[in-house]
Amino acid sequence: MRSKRSLAHGLLAALLSVSVLAGTASALEVGQKAPEFTLPSADGKPVKLSELTARGPVVLYTFIQAFTGT
Repeated sequence: MRSKRSLAHGLLAALLSVSVLAGTASALEVGQKAPEFTLPSADGKPVKLSELTARGPVVLYTFIQAFTGT
């Protein structure tokens, strides 16, 4: 469970990074597949998009918690 959460957080960070770095990249049309990319997971191991989608659709979620000290 913890590794799935770490993977999800890593993927979210990766996707956000890719979207920021892409800058002027053209948007995908509905139905188009995302381009292949490889990014490090939370534990530093490389993860390819194709490895994640080989077993079926990927569901990405995040659980954000604020630590405000109150």
